[in-house]
Amino acid sequence: MKCWELLLLIFIAIKVVKTQWNVWMPRDISAMTNSCVVIPCSFMYPSGVRPYRGVHGIWYFGQPYPQLFPPVVFKSRTDIVHESYKGRTKLLGDLHQKNCTLRISNIGPEHSGRYYFRADLGGANIYTYPDFSEVKVLDQPNIDVPEEIVSDDSLDLTCYAPDNCPDMSPEIHWMYTDYLPDPLFTADYLEDSNTAVISSTLTFTPRPMHNGQLLGCRVHYPNTTFVYEHLISLDVKYAPQTVWVNVSQEVMEGSSVVLHCEVDSNPVSRISWHFGDEELLSDTASNVSLYLEDVNPTQEGIYTCVGDNGYGVMNTSMYLAVKYPPRDPWVNSSLTVLEGSSIYLHCNTQGSPVPTLTWLKDGELVGTIIADELSVLELVELTPQESGQYRCLAENEHGRSSSSLNITVEFAPILLDESKCTVVREGVQCVCMATGNPEPAIEFYLPDLNITINETENRFNYYTHTDGYTSTGMIKLRDKGEQMGNGGTGIHVHCSITNIYGTETVQLELQQEKKYMMAVIVGTIGGVAVIAFIIAAVRYVGHNNKKENGNPGQDLVSKLENPSMFYSAVKKDKHSLRKKVLKTELLGSKFNSILEENTTGEEGDYQSVGSVAGLHRPELNYAALEFMRGRPREGKAGTGDDTSDYTEIKSK
Repeated sequence: MKCWELLLLIFIAIKVVKTQWNVWMPRDISAMTNSCVVIPCSFMYPSGVRPYRGVHGIWYFGQPYPQLFPPVVFKSRTDIVHESYKGRTKLLGDLHQKNCTLRISNIGPEHSGRYYFRADLGGANIYTYPDFSEVKVLDQPNIDVPEEIVSDDSLDLTCYAPDNCPDMSPEIHWMYTDYLPDPLFTADYLEDSNTAVISSTLTFTPRPMHNGQLLGCRVHYPNTTFVYEHLISLDVKYAPQTVWVNVSQEVMEGSSVVLHCEVDSNPVSRISWHFGDEELLSDTASNVSLYLEDVNPTQEGIYTCVGDNGYGVMNTSMYLAVKYPPRDPWVNSSLTVLEGSSIYLHCNTQGSPVPTLTWLKDGELVGTIIADELSVLELVELTPQESGQYRCLAENEHGRSSSSLNITVEFAPILLDESKCTVVREGVQCVCMATGNPEPAIEFYLPDLNITINETENRFNYYTHTDGYTSTGMIKLRDKGEQMGNGGTGIHVHCSITNIYGTETVQLELQQEKKYMMAVIVGTIGGVAVIAFIIAAVRYVGHNNKKENGNPGQDLVSKLENPSMFYSAVKKDKHSLRKKVLKTELLGSKFNSILEENTTGEEGDYQSVGSVAGLHRPELNYAALEFMRGRPREGKAGTGDDTSDYTEIKSK
């Protein structure tokens, strides 16, 4: 307990001593270069101390310890001071009144620092006060700038100038404020601890455009040439104001493209490129470029650049179009449909720009040409003629492509007009022709004999051939039929045509021997003409011989004895006549000419049809034509002479 009391007494004693030796001066004071500064100062010493030989004082610079020999700023006993302070310092206070106020004139930057006062009362009563006043010598005024200047927020900028020289009072002006929006100026005077500062506050609302703008504060001392300026550059923080990207553009498939993005913001933004919901690239910079190589159609779309700097977010988008030729169109699979059906054909493709779609059938335009990625062709109540290849053609400025399908229309069999029975030289030949899909099967029926003739029963020389959707059946009967009362024949031949969609049976018409009668007539006329020609020739020759030689009988006999010479002249005209008859026969059905390839075969090629076998043939002169050079049917061998274009005309 006694220890605590002793410590308390010591503490009180120390405090009393301290309060007895005390000094007051501003801790900080400032002045402009080449101006002056007055440091207010007052000191105290213990009341029991009696000054010996008056009260003296010393100002030190830098430190309070004399033994370290600090520069002497002022000394009341003598004029000995540090070189840098000669003629600059003056004590304004009265030391006897405990006023130690000091003035420093023509102050410079080298005079900035701490100043200490030492009281000298004589003898041992000398005391250096630990408190100090720090002088700041300024070469420009101070501007108080907030740590952060944000766009669209009101801003106060304050310029300070010291006013601690009684002989010089400063004035403050702002520079470069002409482009500020509605600037407001406010002056103020601050005094604290016997130090004075004048100020001017500039108030305005900055915009992004003010970022980097220079503003200045000017301090001028009237009646002097001292002018001091301080310039600052505004650092205005603002959210992204503009995000610039490429304009929308078109590129060809397989090429490369660079997308640029530049963001105006302060501070610099984090820039990111997005395609849809995917972030492709990001970086903190004023601009970022996105490189796309070997572009394909899947990369077509909207690309967005986003700028974010913490003060705001902004984005801009552009469209990248990828051009490419049409892809191979998708079309229906090949179809087989029934006659009368209706179907839709679809054609779907992709291309950029949008292709035109054209439907072609066997190379001919069908439907309407449209500019779209989908075309539907409607075929209503299909007929067999609409069977064929349908092709969808897609075209744009960069190329073309196509795809095709086949449409097969199935239908019931139809008998063709070429179906008939024809009397030929050796008998009767019956032909049945039909078209249908599937190809119809053909069979013949002889009702008089109750015989069905088809591929399984071909003893009547049954012949069949299929070409596309056309089927041809043919039989040969040996003899011509008996004449009926109405001028017809006793042979009846029925033809049946069948496929999965139906059956049709007709009786084939027997065409009479018109062309053969014509051949007989022509042959008879030809024979008469030949005979007449021979007689006329003989007479003409005889007449000429008679005139020339006077012995016509002898010349005629000599010519008749040499028939080769006689017939050589006649045979040429006779050959020409046969050729004319041949041309007459060829004017008939082309199909009949083809069928007669086999009409000159062996006797076994025809079958007797019973009662018609004994048909009487009148003994008339006639001509018959056999087309020998016709192309043989498959599986049949022609029997004509390949070296002759016609047969001879025979007369009986």
